[in-house]
Amino acid sequence: MNIRQADTQQQIQFFCDNFRAIHTEVSRMMVGQQAVIEGVLTALCAGGHVLLEGVPGLGKTMLVSSISRAVNLPFSRIQFTPDMMPADIQGTSVLMETESGGHELTFQPGPIISNLVLADEINRATPKTQSALLEVMQEKQVTVGRRTIKLDEPFCVMATQNPVDQEGTYPLPEAQLDRFLFKLVVGYPTEADYHTIIDRTTSGETIELNAVASGDILNDMRFIVRNIPVTEAAKTFAIRLVMGTQPQSAYAPQAVNDCVALGSSPRGIQSLMLAAKVQALLAERSEVIEQDIRAVATAVLRHRLVLNFKAQASGIDADSLIAQVLEGLQ
Repeated sequence: MNIRQADTQQQIQFFCDNFRAIHTEVSRMMVGQQAVIEGVLTALCAGGHVLLEGVPGLGKTMLVSSISRAVNLPFSRIQFTPDMMPADIQGTSVLMETESGGHELTFQPGPIISNLVLADEINRATPKTQSALLEVMQEKQVTVGRRTIKLDEPFCVMATQNPVDQEGTYPLPEAQLDRFLFKLVVGYPTEADYHTIIDRTTSGETIELNAVASGDILNDMRFIVRNIPVTEAAKTFAIRLVMGTQPQSAYAPQAVNDCVALGSSPRGIQSLMLAAKVQALLAERSEVIEQDIRAVATAVLRHRLVLNFKAQASGIDADSLIAQVLEGLQ
């Protein structure tokens, strides 16, 4: 059966079955972090990129590699360093010897040419190298010299950064942060999770993940997400929510006017809609409602707010400001 021609209920069931199968398989390897796993899979199904923030050793790399095995997609890892150049990511042309003894330029693709890309410690790369990702993340193509390479779908960049270590780092510019659908904060495990981690990682137990989905299935899931309708009430709520993050707008609370230098761009509302559609599907509903938007608002908007000095001096973060905007839209 062609799922794209199936009725709405069949599409919803198809989406939920595959999402839960991937989630369950990844959870066999990852201990705890259920909200983070769901967030990364939501971004993957919505066709967006995700930024994972957390201290080293919390399993961010393991999460991305586990997803690649569960969905049977090519996976590459880029460990960013200050001396990395754009060609190290995109690839370059090298002179190769031919069978006849001559030489020809042959393009050697870089690690960005994959389906799932882990950009580890992305804030350690220089601005020049970070900018090499902008075209890839937005246009889903790589331009090297006169060559333009379209990337195969599904394509997703999952980047990590350490929020504590600031030496030798280059903060991501707003233009690049805006290209991430989600920013997820990876926290410490619970006490029970630590027991499981010890049992799994310090014994002879080996966990082999199985492929429970494929690239074609993910593309079908993205098709279903795009075709979920949004109620007018939900659209209005999302618009007012985004406007509420913009200083001096009609829906901005006083805290936003006082503490925010720049609010969310229109790309924020696009991300809100796509992520909310995934939430609606997981609740087995055929349309997006306000509840779905509230569920994803913090993860979608927290990296799109630029706070001023007053907010930083007062210890006010983006999450608390988004909470105030949501509260004002009751």
